[in-house]
Amino acid sequence: MAHAKEKPLFSAPADYEDDFYAWTYEQAELLRLGRFDEADLPNIIEELETLGRSERSALVSSYRLILSHLLKWRYQPSYQSNSWRNTLRRERRQVAKKEEASPALSAQADRLLIEAYDDARLEAADETDLPLGTFPLACPWTLDQIRDPDFLPE
Repeated sequence: MAHAKEKPLFSAPADYEDDFYAWTYEQAELLRLGRFDEADLPNIIEELETLGRSERSALVSSYRLILSHLLKWRYQPSYQSNSWRNTLRRERRQVAKKEEASPALSAQADRLLIEAYDDARLEAADETDLPLGTFPLACPWTLDQIRDPDFLPE
């Protein structure tokens, strides 16, 4: 026996392109109600993939900030500051939270560090005016040191 089409959730369905916030609310409600045939599945899939990439990018960004500050700390000691120390602590806390929330990303940490280090090295050279060759080609610290809230290079 065929079921009658359910009453629309809203008088005018939200458009993905025109009102993203309303669209997300509507799509969540459709999924919650099990009304999958009415959900905008192609765009939901795209947004979920984007969310995953965004989480990965945020973790790489935190690693990049940590690494660039460790490089500056090590190779420009006369400029060490509480601001740098604060950035290191803040980003290390962010890394811990992000990796706890996403064990799959934590499992990729070695690969993410390699990606982040290349950018951190360039950033440190730009910010310190030291030659790029001043900084090692490969990250000189272990993952444990990078995550350690108290580690500062000599």
